[in-house]
Amino acid sequence: MKKIRKQHLREPVTPELLVSPSSQEGDLGSECPEDRGNWTGRLDFLLSCIGYCVGLGNVWRFPYRAYTNGGGAFLVPYFIMLAICGIPIFFMELSLGQFSSLGPLAVWKISPLFKGVGMGTILIVSLVAIYYNMIIAYVLFYLFASLTSDLPWQHCGNWWNTNLCLDHHVIKAGNTTFPVNITNTVSPSEEYWSRYVLHIQGSSGIGDPGKIRWNLCLCLLLSWTIVYLCILKGVKSSGKVVYFTATFPYLILVMLLIRGVTLEGAWKGIRFYLTPQFDHLLSSKVWIEAALQIFYSLGVGFGGLLTFASYNTFHQNIYRDTFIVTLGNAMTSILAGFAIFSVLGYMSQELGVPVNQVAKAGPGLAFVVYPQAMTMLPLSPFWSFLFFFMLLTLGLDSQFAFMETIVTAATDEFPYYLRPKKASFSAVICIALFLMGLILTTEGGMYWLVLLDDYSAGFGVMVVVITTCLVVTRVYGIKRFCRDIHMMLGFKPGPYFRACWMVLSPATMMALLVYNIVKYQPSEYGNYRFPAWAEVLGILMGVLSCLMIPIGMVVAVLQEEGTLWERVQQASRPAMGWGPSLEENRTGMYVASLAGSQSPKPLMVHMRKYGGITSYENTAIEVDREMEEEEESMM
Repeated sequence: MKKIRKQHLREPVTPELLVSPSSQEGDLGSECPEDRGNWTGRLDFLLSCIGYCVGLGNVWRFPYRAYTNGGGAFLVPYFIMLAICGIPIFFMELSLGQFSSLGPLAVWKISPLFKGVGMGTILIVSLVAIYYNMIIAYVLFYLFASLTSDLPWQHCGNWWNTNLCLDHHVIKAGNTTFPVNITNTVSPSEEYWSRYVLHIQGSSGIGDPGKIRWNLCLCLLLSWTIVYLCILKGVKSSGKVVYFTATFPYLILVMLLIRGVTLEGAWKGIRFYLTPQFDHLLSSKVWIEAALQIFYSLGVGFGGLLTFASYNTFHQNIYRDTFIVTLGNAMTSILAGFAIFSVLGYMSQELGVPVNQVAKAGPGLAFVVYPQAMTMLPLSPFWSFLFFFMLLTLGLDSQFAFMETIVTAATDEFPYYLRPKKASFSAVICIALFLMGLILTTEGGMYWLVLLDDYSAGFGVMVVVITTCLVVTRVYGIKRFCRDIHMMLGFKPGPYFRACWMVLSPATMMALLVYNIVKYQPSEYGNYRFPAWAEVLGILMGVLSCLMIPIGMVVAVLQEEGTLWERVQQASRPAMGWGPSLEENRTGMYVASLAGSQSPKPLMVHMRKYGGITSYENTAIEVDREMEEEEESMM
């Protein structure tokens, strides 16, 4: 800390927003606590956020949602929902993390009464990390299977195939003379996925998991090993890995797009994808689907954004980064739709069936439809390898964020015990989640994966986001929050952000929550319906994260003194330690909360101590003056 102060005295502090890009290449570590770790370059944070948001959902969910909800017309509600709840909540999470330099658990010093929100977030992220890495394990399995001259799912006649298997070459040959009825047939890629990779015929349902598939188990072990090695040194290591994992998927996506649009029948699929059907805009379902796509695609409520921002310097321009990431994420989803549907259009022409009969979403697209399309191309193993390598890099970025969120939350809560042993603690977390994920490698593991996917991050995440919005704007106060951003960035959020935070964003989230509850449908996988006990277990998973909020309230109230109402009031106020983590950033009203501060004018003492008045100290003086004027007007 002495070294930091000496550097601050020698060099005047120039706010980031007031310097040119060429002068921003200096050392970034002078503002951040060294024991916690921080980004070693400004692109680390931006690429990590892009890698976190641009994930598997952009490839296998957005294109399907677009064509089923009005095609090109779907982009209208999509961008409206992005503006109403996507961008504002994204900016709120980044602001909370950067201002406090704390993870998703310790950040609730802002209002200790609601610390249970952080606990619920960690529970949700832990459950998601378990099954998300299993999806990466499937990708690794297909990646290795692509390293051959002939793809194993290209033809029928293998030991796992049944009499229902029908090769697309046979279909194409049959279509030259008469149409082939493919209604009661199964493609080789579908039987390869279900009967060989999953070996799901060895399980009768979720209550009968069957044997462990050791090839899948080894792939899961490998995926956890890769994740651990990349987060071994926290953001200092993962921040460098994302230079590859966040950028390389774009190169592959462009290659797949160029190859796709040059195929015969490609424009048939693209027309199917983007032909606008404006009558769909009158349906509330389309608007809900657009909001859901924005909500899950940006990853708000999972703690990853807040965690990444907590490793920023105090004056990092997250306002600019918010628009870069959110709009870049939207453009990537649209681009992925062209790459996917161009190939699906070619595939439908080859099979002689409509596009809507080959288009699927989720694992069905990634592990059945697209692999089948790859077998129809020359150099099919090469294109298959590229596709699954793209999915691998897309998935790893998101998994890095999940793991960093869990580790940061724990180490910020117990810094003296866990920070010196962060690498060992990360290993323990990875091993524990790997062991809990072993059930997903069994013959009935897909049933458990579907259950986790449907319930672990459903309404629980929405409750977390709604509560965060209401606490920041109502309990902590929208004026105070805007002042914090003013002190951090040099300007206050405009009416657009305040209107969204106060009304539009929470109202939209509440509408989503009510819609999900009213339109609840039991989980299913293909023709398999989950038993009642599995549904109850899934609902409990979702409810448990919500129950963390009242449990946290009870704990916070019990730690205070006085009557019940006095305890609630005390617990809802910000803790003494709330504010910027570094002393030189605690200007204005936050100087008075510094340990040992006895001066009646602590701000002036602070400025003399750290060498002159910068524009940010001027901002702090303005904030203090505004507060004094408000207090005088209230008296």
